[in-house]
Amino acid sequence: MLRIQTGGAVRGTASAGSRLMSIGSVLSLLREEFPEVTISKIRFLEAEGLVEPQRTPSGYRKFSPVDVERLAQVLRMQRDHYLPLKVIKEHLDALERGEQVQLPSPGGPRELLDGAPEVAAEGPTATRLGREELLAGAEVSEGDLAEWEAYGLIAELPDGGYDAEAVTVAKLVADLGRFGLEPRHLRAMKAAADREAGLIGNVVAPLRRHRNPQTRAHAEATTRELAGISVRLHAALVQTALRSGSH
Repeated sequence: MLRIQTGGAVRGTASAGSRLMSIGSVLSLLREEFPEVTISKIRFLEAEGLVEPQRTPSGYRKFSPVDVERLAQVLRMQRDHYLPLKVIKEHLDALERGEQVQLPSPGGPRELLDGAPEVAAEGPTATRLGREELLAGAEVSEGDLAEWEAYGLIAELPDGGYDAEAVTVAKLVADLGRFGLEPRHLRAMKAAADREAGLIGNVVAPLRRHRNPQTRAHAEATTRELAGISVRLHAALVQTALRSGSH
């Protein structure tokens, strides 16, 4: 795991003489914890104002250890807490002011970014979004969202609203659209995801039915862990298939 300090003022931990790194070196460091990260992702986060690397006179990016630390914070909040970038930036700005930041942890206890886990309150802790919040968070149009819903890529929760992960799905579908991949092309991905979710659900079902609350809580942690492994396996299989020229 990438060892990144998570408390205090995020940008205030590097000394003036800290070694600067190229974007390739930063990618290598981040991939220890985030195997799916790419140079394009780092550049995107820079464009969104989440990190501000220095530039050489010839225009090359140079990242400090504090920049790498901040990128890891952003990626971790996206992966573990499903937060949109606007909210992540607000959290990081609050940390820089020395404030304590509380993050939602879907299915488990809320965590304090610079402290131990807090005891969870009764009821669900996952963030739920309204339609307007989803559109704003993903920065997509009503027409786009309606089309993605028609193809089953995004769906409302049974009792209304959207899971916070819908923002991530919407952004990724929009990103793929810029490469010419339309919603109809993504139905196979959705079907594969549904099958993986069903497989994970079967594995943790006995834990979820257990009478012991701690065992049921462990089921949710196991679900998240299995989901993370599944995502990494999927990415590795795709990369292997592309390198082998089988597609």
